[in-house]
Amino acid sequence: MPNYKGMRAPLFCIAMLTGCSSLPKEAQHLTAPTTPKMTSLLSTLNDGHRQQQTSQTPSAVLVQNTGWDALAQRLALVETAEHTIDIQYYIWNSDVSGSYLATRLVAAADRGVHVRVLLDDINLNEREALLAGLNKHPNIEIRIFNPIPTRNAGKWMSFLGDFSRLNRRMHNKSFTVDGVFTVVGGRNIGDEYFDLSHELNLRDRDVLARGEVVTDVQQSFNDYWNSEWAYDVDLLSDDPTLEQPDLSNIQVPYYKHYPALPQSQASAAQYLASLVDNMTWVKATYIADQPIPDEIDNTDQPKATAQYLSKLAENTQNDIIIESAYLVFDDNQLAGLQQLNQRGVEIKALTNSMASNDLVTNHSGYAGRRQEMLESGIDLFELKPDAKLCEIVLQDSDKCAPNAVYGLHAKSAVFDHQIATIGSFNFNLRSTYLNTESLLVIENPKVAAELATTLEGAMQDNNSWHLSLDNGTVHWHSGDKTWDSEPETEQWDRMKSEFLQLLPIEKYL
Repeated sequence: MPNYKGMRAPLFCIAMLTGCSSLPKEAQHLTAPTTPKMTSLLSTLNDGHRQQQTSQTPSAVLVQNTGWDALAQRLALVETAEHTIDIQYYIWNSDVSGSYLATRLVAAADRGVHVRVLLDDINLNEREALLAGLNKHPNIEIRIFNPIPTRNAGKWMSFLGDFSRLNRRMHNKSFTVDGVFTVVGGRNIGDEYFDLSHELNLRDRDVLARGEVVTDVQQSFNDYWNSEWAYDVDLLSDDPTLEQPDLSNIQVPYYKHYPALPQSQASAAQYLASLVDNMTWVKATYIADQPIPDEIDNTDQPKATAQYLSKLAENTQNDIIIESAYLVFDDNQLAGLQQLNQRGVEIKALTNSMASNDLVTNHSGYAGRRQEMLESGIDLFELKPDAKLCEIVLQDSDKCAPNAVYGLHAKSAVFDHQIATIGSFNFNLRSTYLNTESLLVIENPKVAAELATTLEGAMQDNNSWHLSLDNGTVHWHSGDKTWDSEPETEQWDRMKSEFLQLLPIEKYL
């Protein structure tokens, strides 16, 4: 009889090789040049509001703290676009906000705007056909970053077969219009990121920027767009009869206690004009990791964004305030933070509690390091799922507890109340060693102080639990109450977290 047991490994390898052959190893396409600057409504608006621009402060920024701000500003840019829209995201959901924003991109393309969209593959969720249909539009190009080769039931087996490469995900976020205005930060595209969900809303943060830094954002986008890991979406769909999808019945997102979103060029231009004078001229630096690492198998080398943040920390004299959805430091990082603490640098960090985190797996990585963080001198805070901040930001109690959970997705930091960073970089090991990330560094005391006030406000007792370490045991505090296990959680979830901490997956969470 044949030795079927002995044949399993070779058959598995053959299956893997077959799966991997369904896409070319590298994408072949013409290199797109950087878009030349052209006169537009947005360039005229920008040029008319540059009185305070100097060689030391060549960029202007406005922090987006609410979901309405973030969606309204993106829509306003799309409605006023005349030449180009370049978009780069990790997640784009097919919900109310994601679908509506897609309709406006199609409308912009219909009037001649060249739209380029680059999405990471990991959360595509079998929407290749929909995206390929949009890609049929003569003014829309869609590329997928680092796609998993097999687009069928064997997709995740293919992932395991080339783990070193396929575990490298593009987590960057940018939204640049006519080469004049850009939005960068932590938000993906979806209802939970724009304060529109009735199940889970996420505290998040972006920055609207103009001036010299936009050129750097656009150059980074082009680097990714032209990379060998950026594949035309048509390569991922095998249906040659695809047509552009019908998006005519998509509803406009509605906010109960916020103004209507801009829905015409006139209203969009008027809205943007009201914003530009409130933008602060600063020194801004855009840091982005290179699309493809020099050594794909080397996961021990911190990437450019991580190294930049490390240097900022090393140069800090007084305090660091961190807000990060996922918070995991390894031994070397913890040693460095402890040294900072020993020379008098106060370090505060806000992250998700288990009750506000939508992923027990990700929380387990943080929970496994939580005691060491406290021992290293980090002052830890965990966001409550019923944070009072939710109603203040959303202005809609129906979307807050007890009807919906409020979680944290923002990735921000303030160093010495002088430098602020806002980007896609979570302070965890995946962002440090694996994903590509982007980061806007803002050197301005006013912006930094305002962000510090916002972050510390979220750490207040009505929004977060404050943690302490007593005789080797972690405690959670709120008012006059104290817990010795994670508040407002089920024992089963705590057990799952504890089990996951036993597995060697810390770097991959």
